[in-house]
Amino acid sequence: MPTPPDTSKTLKLERYNNYLRKIHSTKLISASSKLLFRATLLIALILILFFTINYPPLSDTPHHVPPHHRLHHHSLLSTSLFSAGGGAAWEKQVRLSSTPRRTNGFSVLVTGAAGFVGSHCSLALKKRGDGVLGLDNFNNYYDPSLKRARQNLLSKHQVFIVEGDLNDGPLLTKLFDVVPFTHVLHLAAQAGVRYAMQNPQSYISSNIAGFVNLLEVAKAANPQPSIVWASSSSVYGLNTENPFSERDRTDQPASLYAATKKAGEEIAHTYNHIYGLSLTGLRFFTVYGPWGRPDMAYFFFTKDILQGKSIDIYKTHNQKEVARDFTYIDDVVKGCLGALDTAEKSTGSGGKKKGAAQLRVYNLGNTSPVPVGRLVSILEGLLSTKAKKHVITMPRNGDVPFTHANVTLAFKDFGYKPTTDLSTGLRKFVKWYISYYGIQSKTRKESQATGESG
Repeated sequence: MPTPPDTSKTLKLERYNNYLRKIHSTKLISASSKLLFRATLLIALILILFFTINYPPLSDTPHHVPPHHRLHHHSLLSTSLFSAGGGAAWEKQVRLSSTPRRTNGFSVLVTGAAGFVGSHCSLALKKRGDGVLGLDNFNNYYDPSLKRARQNLLSKHQVFIVEGDLNDGPLLTKLFDVVPFTHVLHLAAQAGVRYAMQNPQSYISSNIAGFVNLLEVAKAANPQPSIVWASSSSVYGLNTENPFSERDRTDQPASLYAATKKAGEEIAHTYNHIYGLSLTGLRFFTVYGPWGRPDMAYFFFTKDILQGKSIDIYKTHNQKEVARDFTYIDDVVKGCLGALDTAEKSTGSGGKKKGAAQLRVYNLGNTSPVPVGRLVSILEGLLSTKAKKHVITMPRNGDVPFTHANVTLAFKDFGYKPTTDLSTGLRKFVKWYISYYGIQSKTRKESQATGESG
């Protein structure tokens, strides 16, 4: 009888193969589970980020957060993801807004375009046929709704404002990749003298770091743009020469704000010297007018007088009246456009200087200092309301007692000549203020009453 075949080896081999298949199957299931978990987690994080950015809480900022920590409402991440990566439609808006309509027109990037001076300059440039693209971070140093209203006004005139921060390098680089800007009008800054005592870091971040970031991107652009930027009359600090001339000392700032603006002038010199950027600094003297800043004295004086609140009028430590060279917005706009029109081309290419480039600084003021008491008297007349004045000695908070601009150089180089006196300018401001805030002034009420009784 034949011996049955030995199947033990075959069975062992089959068991071993089954064992191997089980191990591979277990590993595959484990790897698939891990991959599925990671993919789910990534999708969840992306969705959380998306809804956090696009659907903020009903309250813009928590009440327990200090004001100086709430300045920059939109994160750099949201700027880069949703502005710079906005796709074809976003790029089309950027290009359309930046394209000039007039022959040889400029293509201008206006930083701080939703601000006071920025919105007026953007509108003036657009109206004369230049291409204008705005950039603004809409921080809440003062009421952002006023900035949004300016944005709406510019939008009606086909000026598009990109919402973003100066310190967002990828966004700025993207803008310069999309548009070959001929000029930059750099007006974005952390404004205000007294606020620097509460939040000094915001001035460093915006006025120094932000300016350097803009210059870094501009120096690498091809072509390099010509840059006109806002310095400040505050750089004169403790200067006692009168009127203030561009030749006077500016190395004794009285506030951190002034120090950051002076630093900006030195930084401009450096980038001009090394990289061939054409740079023009404009020292503004107390700009006022319609669509102005609520933190300025003429603005909150108007508000407080109408509401029957007391207003503080400062006197110097030797009991002299504080005076300012109040400059109407239309005059400042003419100065900004004059500086742009006479700005020479930058001489660098791809970050390398090819020759000497233009470097300038000018005063833009009204040349007629007015005591703050006189400002209040004019407002009282325009509002038909007596102010409740509280005269106090000026605190040592960085404010200077007196400003007076010598504008001879700006007149010589681009015909700058202020034409609006304080009474005329304030009349225009009050008319705008009453209309914007829907206030019925006493004058109007009285005239209506007279008309009704007649």
